[in-house]
Amino acid sequence: MRDERGFLLLEVLIAFIIAILALGVLFRATGDGLRASQQAQDYEEAVVRARSHLAMATRGGSLMPGTWNGDDGGGYRWRLHVTPLAQTVARPIGGPPVPLALYEVSVEVRWGDGEHARTVRLDTQRIGQPVG
Repeated sequence: MRDERGFLLLEVLIAFIIAILALGVLFRATGDGLRASQQAQDYEEAVVRARSHLAMATRGGSLMPGTWNGDDGGGYRWRLHVTPLAQTVARPIGGPPVPLALYEVSVEVRWGDGEHARTVRLDTQRIGQPVG
């Protein structure tokens, strides 16, 4: 009859090493997934803030050329830039001429510092009354 033996110490050590390596890979993948989820949430928050600033800047009929900056809190900073692109005069049938201008409106939202700084930028064009 053959003697029944248990595992050798070497076999147990190799099994432990394989288990530790597998757990290390699992923990790293979990950490990477959590970081990616947080980055996606940060981008979504920045887009919502940029859309809000864009809506505020373009509501109503008149746009003012210039650049404005601000801090939204939570580490988010914004920059709004309005540039006139072209001017024309619309001539409605039976009405007085109406001066119009085409503006480019750009909003940037930034967060993070240094190597981890991120930016979201939204651009649009709007028609408004010329200034001056």
